[in-house]
Amino acid sequence: MPPSKFPKHFDGKRFYNPNAPQAPGLLDLLRWKLTSRPQPSPNFIQDVEQSTPPRRVEGPALRITLINHSTVLLQQRDSNILTDPIWSERTSPISWAGPRRRRNPGVSLKNLPPIDTVLLSHNHYDHLDLPTLRKLASRGDSTFIVPSGVGRLLRSQNIGPAHELDWGESLSLTSHTIHCVPALHFSSRTLFDRNHTLWCGYVIEYPERLVYFAGDSAFGNHFAQIRERFGSPAIALLPIGAYDPRWFMSPVHMGPDEAVRAHQILAATTSIAIHHGTFQLADESIDTPKKQLMSTAGDASFLILNNGQFADFT
Repeated sequence: MPPSKFPKHFDGKRFYNPNAPQAPGLLDLLRWKLTSRPQPSPNFIQDVEQSTPPRRVEGPALRITLINHSTVLLQQRDSNILTDPIWSERTSPISWAGPRRRRNPGVSLKNLPPIDTVLLSHNHYDHLDLPTLRKLASRGDSTFIVPSGVGRLLRSQNIGPAHELDWGESLSLTSHTIHCVPALHFSSRTLFDRNHTLWCGYVIEYPERLVYFAGDSAFGNHFAQIRERFGSPAIALLPIGAYDPRWFMSPVHMGPDEAVRAHQILAATTSIAIHHGTFQLADESIDTPKKQLMSTAGDASFLILNNGQFADFT
């Protein structure tokens, strides 16, 4: 693999989105909250049929199970990878407030197979959920891969081993290689640590195919950069939710129409929608992203899985 061509994204103190808008600030957040007109959504939707993944998938076949939000289980060649796992009831630093779960996970923790690798895209509460990570770590034998600066938080909670990667860096494992790639987003867990740690996506390089997990990202030229560097992925996991109002969300989240453009730029054989349908994090209702994508994508190359559903790729 040639040396990284990804642009500089650290100024010595904080990370930033190169050649792109930065995330809105506190005053913009207050403006949004004061003017917000969220679409109504049910308090809870009882339509999830939980599934039980196999313990292992042998050989070159790939099984992808959507668990919820951005939590996806990838199974291939006796290796199980989990992205941004969350089983908590809220995406919040406190258990009694914050965005509440609107749908159950599609796989229960007790039915989750052994997890070899956990990929974390950034430190926001809906992507880095410490209660879930502690439960996964207690099971043993999981390696945690995180963007630059996030390892310290995991180590403080006795979660590990944690390997930090910067954009362009890679980690070779037994049957595949994990490449850290750019995303357009931001990081923070308090009012005082904004952009102290990095955000990213990942390219998983199997012998048979590439799988791209975009993490949480706005639309930008990094999709073309990723395709240029690695080639077109067989499968792309692309976020479609938390995009309304656009004036506030567009620097950090894609809408369904932008996810379709990203799918086309990547020239992915198949894309799968993530980051929707479980938590209402913006003004659009819980299932609006799914409906918008169905009307925008127009073909079967962009899949919409329900929590617990899986797709097999040979």
